[in-house]
Amino acid sequence: DTDRALVLLEEYCKKLQKPEEQQLKKAIRKVMGIFKSSLFQALLGSFKMKTTRHGTTSHTSLPAALACDVLGYPKD
Repeated sequence: DTDRALVLLEEYCKKLQKPEEQQLKKAIRKVMGIFKSSLFQALLGSFKMKTTRHGTTSHTSLPAALACDVLGYPKD
């Protein structure tokens, strides 16, 4: 879910301390802002409703999957 993705991204941002990592940290913070936006939440809600109507009841959420892929974490 979005909350899990935000937690993972925040943990990763805390590890970015070097000057050359600050641009990446800024970009990740922008992504976090998008995840928190009402527009993103509305689109995510629409996505969840469509997948449920088509028979998909259990799946890794899009934000969490994206964060796991970026950070190299397992999706489970």
